[in-house]
Amino acid sequence: MSQPTLDHAWLQIAVGLSTSMPGELQFQRLVQAICDVLPCDAVSLMQLNEGELVPVAAMGLAPELIGQRFLPAENPRLQAILQEREPVRFPADAELPDPFDGWLAIDRERTADVHSCMGCSLYVDRQLVGVLTLDALAPGRFDDVDDMTVAAFAALAAATLRNVALIRALEHSRAQQQELAQELVRDARRREGELIGNSAQMRKLREEIDIVANTDLAVLITGETGTGKELVARTLHAHSRRSEQALVHVNCAALPEQIAESELFGHVKGAFTGAVSHRAGKFELADGGTLFLDEIGELPLSLQAKLLRALQQGEIQRVGADKLLRVNVRLIAATNRDLEQEVAEGRFRSDLYHRLKVYPIAVPPLRAHRADLDTLSSYFLDQARSRLGLRQIGLHPQALQAMHAYDWPGNVREMEHLLMRASLKATRHKEGRPLILAEHLDLPIAIASVAETISQHQNEQAPPIDAQLGLRDAVDNYQQQLIQQVLDSHQGNWSATARQLKVDRANLNRLAQRLGIKI
Repeated sequence: MSQPTLDHAWLQIAVGLSTSMPGELQFQRLVQAICDVLPCDAVSLMQLNEGELVPVAAMGLAPELIGQRFLPAENPRLQAILQEREPVRFPADAELPDPFDGWLAIDRERTADVHSCMGCSLYVDRQLVGVLTLDALAPGRFDDVDDMTVAAFAALAAATLRNVALIRALEHSRAQQQELAQELVRDARRREGELIGNSAQMRKLREEIDIVANTDLAVLITGETGTGKELVARTLHAHSRRSEQALVHVNCAALPEQIAESELFGHVKGAFTGAVSHRAGKFELADGGTLFLDEIGELPLSLQAKLLRALQQGEIQRVGADKLLRVNVRLIAATNRDLEQEVAEGRFRSDLYHRLKVYPIAVPPLRAHRADLDTLSSYFLDQARSRLGLRQIGLHPQALQAMHAYDWPGNVREMEHLLMRASLKATRHKEGRPLILAEHLDLPIAIASVAETISQHQNEQAPPIDAQLGLRDAVDNYQQQLIQQVLDSHQGNWSATARQLKVDRANLNRLAQRLGIKI
């Protein structure tokens, strides 16, 4: 045995520790290296697992040994090795049975006892993790092997066990995280809703989404509050090439200016008071996926230049950091503001506006696609039925008529919330199949309550209806005359008028403004 050969064995084991080869291969290379340089007929590496020793690699032993379990209490030599921190040698005439008697591969009859045996316990950070054993049939085979050499191999064996355990733990954790992320994506898709409606406006909206979804172009979604801009953004991401990656949502309106830069781009420890550790920003979290900047019109001017650089160059810089980080992010932005007007008034950068508006998508207000009211009503009532634990819930035709006559300033979101409230009201005093009446809707003018309202004004005549008008114009005309009539009877008192008409004061004000009664 020469020193270079021993050094070569140690080098081979060390190289295995620095590579990502499978654990079983690392274990086998380790015992092979020991067999090559030490005068033994068999080597075993055993891992301590919940009080049992499990062979994970062996050389010179019968192959069926792998997979068996050894209880230290039933194997005195293994117990003795575990109880010592230094290498343990057993004399050839030791009375303690060797666990590998009859298991050496060179003993074809499987009857010979081991006559040379030594071993060393394996520790990682003061924690016992296993044993390394050396065996030979002939006595005295290890007399010239010093304890330091065996201890060095034992240290490398312990490091190999730890290295493989850490890699396996990381792989398991990564698999769990990937599965969790995929489940969150699936759950988000289940909860994200659908673009409901078959009107020409909704068909055009879905067509626009299909055109741009599978590209990496920036998309600017515009529309009034409550039209479903976030749903459009989620649909774009779900139909994109990045659908398996993260969709990171940032509400720019909820970002305080003092921390907005840190939220978007991250910061390093000590960058400012309270920065006690490094933190990744939303751009880094969205790397490889999609970043959705909702209410982009609320972003402070001071941040708009940095956002523009991130979009143009794909580079960000954490607050307090010196180096730039490259990110691969697809940007979707949304706003209910008129960004062209914001640019004209100096509140939004023109270059950023044009960088965002690579592909604009305008989400129509609900009043522009009233043809979808019936379908949307059915969809939201089905959701309400599920959430309230009902078998069925109905909508009275007069209630639907009142919904068609309403302007929906809060758009689809207002409709969803209104029908949920109405469902609760309808189930409060109704057994069996609840039915939503017009009075449950709390709309400015519920068609079903007009007759009741008129009957309360016995000295007044119902406003005449021009039969030549279309339904929409006729309803508007009727509502205008009725509101004015009740308002006059209360000497211009809007609160009293709202109470008389049994509508919310704010809803009545919005309707009156649209009808030109109140400016």
